[in-house]
Amino acid sequence: MGNTPAPLEVVDNRFAQIGVFSRDKLMHFTLPMRWASIFTCVFLFFAIPLQAADGSKVFDVRQFGAKGDGKNLDTAAIQKALDACGRAGGATVKFSPGIYLSQPITIRTKTTMVLEAGATLLASPVQSDFLKGGGDWLKAKSADFVAFISGKDLTDVTFTGQGTIDGNGAVWWEEAEKARQKVSGYTLPRPNLIVFNHCKNLRLAGIKLINSPKFHFVPTECEDVTVEDVTVIAPVGAANTDGIDPSNCRNVTITRCTIDTGDDNIAIKSGKKVADREFGCENITVTDCVFLHGHGMSIGSETVGGVRNLAVTNCRFDGTENGLRIKSRRGKGGTVQDVSYSDITMTNVHPAISIACYYQDSSQAKYPKDDPAQPMADTTPVIRNIHISNVTATSTKDAGLIVGLPESVVSNVVLENVRIDAETGLTIANAKGVKLKNVEVSVKKGPPFITDKAQVEGLAPAKEKQ
Repeated sequence: MGNTPAPLEVVDNRFAQIGVFSRDKLMHFTLPMRWASIFTCVFLFFAIPLQAADGSKVFDVRQFGAKGDGKNLDTAAIQKALDACGRAGGATVKFSPGIYLSQPITIRTKTTMVLEAGATLLASPVQSDFLKGGGDWLKAKSADFVAFISGKDLTDVTFTGQGTIDGNGAVWWEEAEKARQKVSGYTLPRPNLIVFNHCKNLRLAGIKLINSPKFHFVPTECEDVTVEDVTVIAPVGAANTDGIDPSNCRNVTITRCTIDTGDDNIAIKSGKKVADREFGCENITVTDCVFLHGHGMSIGSETVGGVRNLAVTNCRFDGTENGLRIKSRRGKGGTVQDVSYSDITMTNVHPAISIACYYQDSSQAKYPKDDPAQPMADTTPVIRNIHISNVTATSTKDAGLIVGLPESVVSNVVLENVRIDAETGLTIANAKGVKLKNVEVSVKKGPPFITDKAQVEGLAPAKEKQ
C-alpha cells in the first residue's frame, strides 16, 4: 500500500510509548486493525496524564471535560482532575486560559494547582451551591456554608501561576451591607473563598484572589504556610472581605503581596485554645507588602488562643483605614506578645497605630474612660512586649491609640524612630512601660500625646502644626 499514513505512525509511536505493543509487533497488524486502534489510542492518550519538564504528572482540567467558557459549570471535570491527582499520590492540576465556572471544589494532598495567565476559576453565582443542606442563605449560620475551595488534613499543597480565583462576591455583598447597617459590626454569614484546615506546607504564589463573598484566604490550624507575590482585591465597600487571615497557624510567611480589600488586609486570629500549645498563632512574618484600601495589618479581634512572635517589616500603607492594629475585647481576648513592626511607611491612613482592648466599643481615639476594672478571665485581652520602630506616617485623623483595660493594662510598648503627622494626637491609656525614643507626633490641634492612667517615658513637648 505504499507509505504508511502519518496518523497511523502517530498511533504506532503512542502505543510503543505507553507500552501497549512494541513497534515491531504493530507493523504486523493489518491496516483495518491499525486504523481501529486509533480509538483506543485516543482514549489512552487522554486518560494518562501529561508530564511536566521535571517529570511530574500534569492533569489538565480540559482533558477531563472542562470547557472554560464561563457559561457551563466545570465543577465535575475540575473535581475529577483533582481526585485523579490525589489518587496518583500527588501531581499538578492545570488550568489553561479560560473562565472556569464552578461550584465548591475540594483539594487533595500533594496537589499543585497551576492557573496559567488568562485562566480564571470563577465561583458559581448561585448562593444555594454553597450551602451544605440547601435552604435560605439569609437564614443560614456560618457553619452551614462550604468554602469555594477547601481542604483538610493535607500536606504539600500549592496554588501558583498568573491566573485568578474569583469569588463572584457581588451576589453576596448587598445583603451583607444591609445587615451591617442594621447592626453595627455584624457579619452576615457567607462562604469564604479558600479555607484549609489542619494542613502542612501550604503555598500560594503569584496568583490573584478577588471578590470573595467574605474572607479570601483562611488557613486554620495549619503549619508552614507561605503566601508570596499574591494580589488580593475586593471593593472598598464589600463587607468583611478580609485578605489573608491565618487562624491558629504556626510558621507563616507573607511576602511581596498587594492587598486592597473591604476589611482587614491581613488579620492574625486565634479564636480558640489549641490543645498542647501555649499559643495558637505564632512565628509569623509579614514583609515587603503593600496595603491599600482595607482595615490594616491586624491582630484579632479573636485572640483567645494567643498570638506571639509576629514580625512585620518593610511594608507600605496607602489610604488604609488603620495601619498597625491590635484589636480585642473582653470575652474574645487572650495573650498577644512579642510583636514587632519595623521600616513601615504609611500615607493617609487613619489612624497610624491602633492597639485597643475595646474593639467595637472604641473608634480611633475614643474609649470608655470611666470603665471600672473587672475580674480577670481566660478571655481577658493581655497585650505586651510590642516594638514599633522606623515608622513614618501621615494620618487623616488622629495619630492613634494605645489603650488597655483597667484590669489588664497594655505593657512594655516601645516606639523608636517614629514620626507621625496627624490631625490630633496619640492617645495612651491604661498602659505601663511605654517608652518613646526619638518619637515625633505633629498635630494640627491639641496635644501630640494624650495620656490617661499611663506610665510613659520620653514624652516630647507639645508641637502643633501652623
